[in-house]
Amino acid sequence: MKNKKITKIIIGSNNPGKIKEIRDLLPNNIKIYTPKQLNIPSPKEVGRTFRENSLLKAKFFSRKAGMICIADDSGLRIKMLGGSPGIYSARWGGKKNNFNLAIKKVYNKLNLVDLKWREKKVKAKFVCSLTIYWTNKKYITSVGTIEGQISKVKLGKYGFGYDPIFIPNKSKLTFGEMKPIKKYKIDHRAIAFKKIKKFF
Repeated sequence: MKNKKITKIIIGSNNPGKIKEIRDLLPNNIKIYTPKQLNIPSPKEVGRTFRENSLLKAKFFSRKAGMICIADDSGLRIKMLGGSPGIYSARWGGKKNNFNLAIKKVYNKLNLVDLKWREKKVKAKFVCSLTIYWTNKKYITSVGTIEGQISKVKLGKYGFGYDPIFIPNKSKLTFGEMKPIKKYKIDHRAIAFKKIKKFF
């Protein structure tokens, strides 16, 4: 794989929350571009796994922008729901990615499975697949996961997506209650990024 350090990159996402988190993980000396700046729409996510969708996005945005791309596909897997929403995590929020709607859907589905779910520990995990795609068609993908449980109620104003309902193991706070600097040290995206950090 390439030894040359990356100095310029496009973050392969049109999700502002995701862009912010990836931008905060990348070194300060890198020139960062976003699809919005270059008027590039998002591709259809037709992969069957986080890894497939992450590669699909990285390849698409790299080719459209003509530069190296880093793209992520991530989501929440809830054991009681058979691993859902999984790769459909964002899609549970509808066309506008409304995560208040998505969180309501999670609670509604948990109620359908077990009305007493709030009295139990509902195991869940966040998964992130990160891909760097070079213009010479080489790529590398890493996966990060963090185990935890679903909060009985939405808590916190930080983060985005399902952060207000996910409590990582060994913590009493949801990701939504954690200040970004703390969350970035332990979350699924940070774990995946550590494995590919050497390219920056």
